[in-house]
Amino acid sequence: MITLPAIRWGEPYESLEVDSINHFHTGEPVARLHAVGAGIVRRDAKKAGHARKLLQEISPADLIARCKAAGALLESSSLSVGDSCQSPDAFIAQQSATTGMPTSMCRANLAKNAYVLQNIDKIISCLTRGLDLNILSLGYGDEGRGVTVSYQSQCDALGAVLPNNSPGVHTLWLPVIALQIGLVLKPGSSEPWTPYRVFAAMVEAGIPKEAFCLYPGSGADIGSAILSSCNRSMIFGGPQTTEQYSGNPRVQVHGPGNSKIVFGDDCVDNWERHTDMMVDSVFRNGGRSCVNCSSIYASRHAKEIAMALAEQLGPIEVLPPDDPDAGLAALTTAGAAEAIYSVVERDAKHPLVTDMTQAYGARLVSAPPVAYLRPVVLHHASQESASRNNEYMFPMVNVVECPQEDMLPTMESTLVCTAVTEDKQFQRQLIAAKNIDRLNLGPIPTPQLDWLQPHEGNLIEFLYRSRALQIQNTNSHPD
Repeated sequence: MITLPAIRWGEPYESLEVDSINHFHTGEPVARLHAVGAGIVRRDAKKAGHARKLLQEISPADLIARCKAAGALLESSSLSVGDSCQSPDAFIAQQSATTGMPTSMCRANLAKNAYVLQNIDKIISCLTRGLDLNILSLGYGDEGRGVTVSYQSQCDALGAVLPNNSPGVHTLWLPVIALQIGLVLKPGSSEPWTPYRVFAAMVEAGIPKEAFCLYPGSGADIGSAILSSCNRSMIFGGPQTTEQYSGNPRVQVHGPGNSKIVFGDDCVDNWERHTDMMVDSVFRNGGRSCVNCSSIYASRHAKEIAMALAEQLGPIEVLPPDDPDAGLAALTTAGAAEAIYSVVERDAKHPLVTDMTQAYGARLVSAPPVAYLRPVVLHHASQESASRNNEYMFPMVNVVECPQEDMLPTMESTLVCTAVTEDKQFQRQLIAAKNIDRLNLGPIPTPQLDWLQPHEGNLIEFLYRSRALQIQNTNSHPD
């Protein structure tokens, strides 16, 4: 069993309050977490300026080089994590043991996080639109147009209250250190592994340990203290979380994605060409990500599409987490799978809705003390169905019959929209739609992200404020 101390600006801290996280199935203890209270978080926040000062003493180019080195270490090296030397295989086994995710999924997410660090220079260049990072570091400079530009950091350290369901979301905060801003992290209560391994890799690569705080544990007061103490924070959660912080400029909220695929009238008759793309969009990463497709819109052939998806997704069975073909993750919170499925069953009983996977056996699989949900495909005969955009944390997709002219208002808020259409007018409407965050024109799977584009909100615009700054020309004289 591994012991993970709290990290207070780089220093390990052992508290009297110790939480335990256990194997999702056997109940065997996997890690001990030293938790802290909200008071310590608020007290530490007053020292965030020192973290930024240390990072500013390192050039942006050097920080990027160290982040790239950290990416290689993250994926391939044994690192000092807590009181143990953790190999990549040990990391994957520990993450799977406490989250219920298949080891293949854990390995893929580790590779994704390592990729982002190893390509951090390209990613930041895109996020900044090619801005010279020395301008961000100094606070002002000339882009080459003879005009002084200025950017002011809005925080000394970014706070982040992290989730348990998908380690891939860590890619959102990984660029922060290279921007000379510290990190204050609350790891997910059953997935502390990625933040601790990233911390270990970055310190091993030469980034000052004093730039980091990690506060593990299950206490909700820790997250609240981070959000109230940091001038800029990220939080991940469900609809209640997103509603609570909606409109708060200090908090960037990442909630359900309600990502979708839409077929234009000009392409819908050829829907069969795109079956694999739709299945991939629904099933990749166990259907647990905000970028997984949760609804497909088509003006015709909707029932045929739903039937074809059910034929591929319906037979998928629960496999042991170490099986290389395993694609379904356990729902480890007691009663969660049962509660989710009861809502899905209620949706399916509506006169406009048909469960197309019903013929492929039970969807709820009990494996005490956890449970699994096998994929569900629901056909909605009309956009009038109230549950047409519902999203759940397993592979579930709604296939909605809807006229093209009604799609945009009916599909509501959408993180990723894949539009299969060559209709230029419809494409222009999609480009202009305020309810779509990320748009794929063409049959691109919704989870297939281009890391050289912002994922959900631009990190630079969140962390830095553009402002006017003028410098007097001492060689000139006033009129």
